[in-house]
Amino acid sequence: MKKMKSILILLLPILFYIVSCKEDNTMDIADNNPPITNDNTAAAVVSVSVSGNENSYSFSVGIKSPDTGCNQYADWWEVITENETLLYRRILAHSHVNEQPFVRSGGPISITKDQVVIIRAHMNTSGYGDKVFKGSVSTGFKEEDLEKTFANALETVAPLPSGCAF
Repeated sequence: MKKMKSILILLLPILFYIVSCKEDNTMDIADNNPPITNDNTAAAVVSVSVSGNENSYSFSVGIKSPDTGCNQYADWWEVITENETLLYRRILAHSHVNEQPFVRSGGPISITKDQVVIIRAHMNTSGYGDKVFKGSVSTGFKEEDLEKTFANALETVAPLPSGCAF
């Protein structure tokens, strides 16, 4: 079963690529790995854990994303308020093709234990996903669906990724 799963993980990007190829089957040299253009292009937050003290918390965020390499990958996760204010952004410097889902930590994040925040992920090709976690340190975090357009203006707010390593 483990061997079959490994084979599927290797074959899925190839199958997605075949499905998303241009109609004329040509490709620009600069476009040697076009982004996948199907409905499964969103990054989803799948877990959140918090450690630390009030006004200095560290978050460990689990993300599941359809990474294919630098052409399509989850490029950050962030913590925002319900009023659309960016509190913290953790830049992801490379794709995680063979590591799904993956967890990355970040902080310190200056919030109180009772402050409600939203944790969401972003793809370099399709923007924010709608599967987020919402809650507070004191009550915990649970999965929720969020309008994909919620606080989209934050996409251009620094810090922003400066590229993709691999």
